[in-house]
Amino acid sequence: MIFKRMKCTANFNCFSKQKPLLQRPKPLPQDPSSIVEKIKKCSTLTELERVCASMIKTNATQDSFFMNQLITACSTLSRIDYAVLAFTQIESPNVFVYNAMIKGFVCCGHPCQALGCYINMLRGMVLPTSYTFSSLIKACTSLSALGVGEAVQGHIWKNGFGSHVFVQTSLIDFYSKLRRISESRKVFDEMPERDAFAWTTMVSSHVRVGDMSSARILFDEMEERNITTWNTMIDGYARLGNVESAELLFNHMPTRDIISWTTMIDCYSQNKKFGEALAVFSDMRMKGISPDEVTMATVISACAHLGALDLGKEIHLYILQNGFDLDVYIGSALIDMYAKCGALDRSLLVFFKLQDKNLFCWNSAIEGLAVHGFAKEALAMFSKMEREKINPNGVTFVSVLSSCTHAGLVEEGRRRFSSMTQDYSILPEVEHYGCMVDLLSKAGLLEDALELIRSMKFEPNAVIWGALLGGCKLHRNLEIAKVSVNELTVLEPNNSGYYTLLVNMYAEAKRWRQVADTRATMKELGVEKGCPGSSWIEMERKVHQFAASDKSHPASSEIYLLLAELYRQLKLDACVPELGFEL
Repeated sequence: MIFKRMKCTANFNCFSKQKPLLQRPKPLPQDPSSIVEKIKKCSTLTELERVCASMIKTNATQDSFFMNQLITACSTLSRIDYAVLAFTQIESPNVFVYNAMIKGFVCCGHPCQALGCYINMLRGMVLPTSYTFSSLIKACTSLSALGVGEAVQGHIWKNGFGSHVFVQTSLIDFYSKLRRISESRKVFDEMPERDAFAWTTMVSSHVRVGDMSSARILFDEMEERNITTWNTMIDGYARLGNVESAELLFNHMPTRDIISWTTMIDCYSQNKKFGEALAVFSDMRMKGISPDEVTMATVISACAHLGALDLGKEIHLYILQNGFDLDVYIGSALIDMYAKCGALDRSLLVFFKLQDKNLFCWNSAIEGLAVHGFAKEALAMFSKMEREKINPNGVTFVSVLSSCTHAGLVEEGRRRFSSMTQDYSILPEVEHYGCMVDLLSKAGLLEDALELIRSMKFEPNAVIWGALLGGCKLHRNLEIAKVSVNELTVLEPNNSGYYTLLVNMYAEAKRWRQVADTRATMKELGVEKGCPGSSWIEMERKVHQFAASDKSHPASSEIYLLLAELYRQLKLDACVPELGFEL
């Protein structure tokens, strides 16, 4: 039997029932409702100890109903040790006491001990109920123990719970979380009856592995769809970048809850449609839906990407006025938003006012200092983080290495790059190599940068070769520049920027033949000029995007007319020479 082959770390000798050493006192008459009320009111460890002592004194520990309540209370307070102690006091626990103990182990993060408790329950000849198996399946999920889960499923059929909807739904969830979708679907298809929760769990199983076509088929077959199912489908489409399908479902929802709105906002944010995310948030507030902390953090992040400082300030004020807890999630989002919008002073003010700071808060502050050119301050912040015993991650070192690049601190950058693996066991990724190549290239150490690229254990991307090319342009090294362009043309054959940069370098060196050859190569390969850059401006709580020669904006005709008039007046007044462009 697979349960017997499991090695559990807990010692379950405490579950074996022995005769007490001392004769227990006869139970004193007590009001049962009074005992239950006292147990339910326990909110601290001291209160729990007081109730335990009282129950032992009055021999109430032999009542299975009271012990069920007591073990549940201990588990709620995450004191599984007290729950075990309470369990050892009862001589003949019934199935409800065992269920409470098994559930307590699972909820407190001890799934192996939960399975051991079940084994002792069987040895005590106590028959399980459906609630026993729902907790056991969760224990198997936590352990990712496929074989044990299959054994539990065998016990489910053996004890006659094969048609129990809640137990079978737990099995569907168990198999799907272990990526065994065929087994999940088999359990689902064999269910004689299914409720909305079972359907939603099966839909979620397909969504979890990215199989939206199967999820959509089930979704369309559902007679009664609940909000959770709609939200699951929208989230699934968002993860795959299918914004149109997510929008269509969101617009057809009969009712929406806070999760629906937040999921749609997050969908737009994940797919870099930050303007649409803010529009949904505005619509949500107009309909009287109060956002939660998750919504606020997502919206603040959208403001950061758009540079919408005024709207970000308004949302910050809304957070303060509506009693939101300024936790690490909202706090790190605000730090990042203010830094990306250019308000570094406000960013640091939020950072230093936060009572609790996690790694994300520190990363946001260090990155904010780095991108604004305060390299020494960013490095000092990193040193302070180390003194606070906060372990950095790969994102932290990207900001640290970027700071070294901005300040030209080559040796410091090399030391920090080595510290990643030596002190923190963080393997450098492509972003870290990109920072180091950029640092060495800007310092003129182009041979060292090229050697670092060739020492990488994975293929360098266009960002790394582009950083080397930028250094070659700065220090006029045509030989290494040609190596970079040759690699970049393979990685991004239609990007004209690299060719243009090489042409400019040849022109500066007056090597006109190479200029002509490179242009001929571009023409032969059909490389065209890339899309123009764009910029944003925030006016009256709306973000407007503009690009060169762009006429898509509703006010473009008025803007061009105004520019034409200004240009005409400048020419008439002879204030400026001929600019040489057409409107």
